[in-house]
Amino acid sequence: MTRAWRVLAPAACLAAGACMATSSDVDALRTSVDGLRAQQAHSDSLHAAQVARAEAEVAALNDSVVALSARVAKMSGDVRGDLYAMSQQLIQIQELSGQSQRRLQDLRASLEQRQTELATPTPGAGGAAAAGAAAGAAGAAPAPAPGTPGPNELFQLSLQQMSRGSYGAGRTGLNALIQQYPQSDLVPEAMFYIGDSYEKEGNAAAADSEFAAVVAKYPKSSRAPTALYKRAASMEARNNLTGARAAYTQLVQQYPRSDEAALAKERLRALQ
Repeated sequence: MTRAWRVLAPAACLAAGACMATSSDVDALRTSVDGLRAQQAHSDSLHAAQVARAEAEVAALNDSVVALSARVAKMSGDVRGDLYAMSQQLIQIQELSGQSQRRLQDLRASLEQRQTELATPTPGAGGAAAAGAAAGAAGAAPAPAPGTPGPNELFQLSLQQMSRGSYGAGRTGLNALIQQYPQSDLVPEAMFYIGDSYEKEGNAAAADSEFAAVVAKYPKSSRAPTALYKRAASMEARNNLTGARAAYTQLVQQYPRSDEAALAKERLRALQ
């Protein structure tokens, strides 16, 4: 019995030591695993915070883009509104200017008519005729031949015909003005209204020819930029976009300070 115990005792001690070593290793392993889990949890927490911060920055950027888009859209709408208002004001200014010019032309036509009446010989008016001849010799503007309307009177009569829809009769009067008074400052006006009458009749080719002649022959006339704009607008309406762009560009370059140049710039942007 004693001998058996002596043999088994060392084995029992070794087994007990082995059991104790295995339990210590397990505890160490558990500690390591717990540490790894804590590190992973901390890393996950940092990653989640970074993701949340990135999402917040993206959301803020989206809000900024939306706000900027709204601002740009509002600005574009304001610009279109301003351009429309400018167009309306230009039309009103042209109408008022046209009325003033018509009043001035009415006055000049009345003066011409009075001058013609005074130049017409009447019994006992030899002295007046001699005075008129002396005035002509002194360098005054020559009066129309007796019974012949002057350029302003012809112009007014022609516009009256056109206002009643008699475009052919109006053109006849304006052509007579151009032929009889080629040095008159009303010649470019007459040519412009001849083109305008063709345009109203739907004869785009004839209108374009007259407007082109105004720009070519009288480039410094106040009607030149308007005639050029009408040419460009007519080409655009006929889908001749290449010609329209060229005419709008010429208008901007040749008459940069004109009211029509602002409208031409807007049309060029629209045709891009």
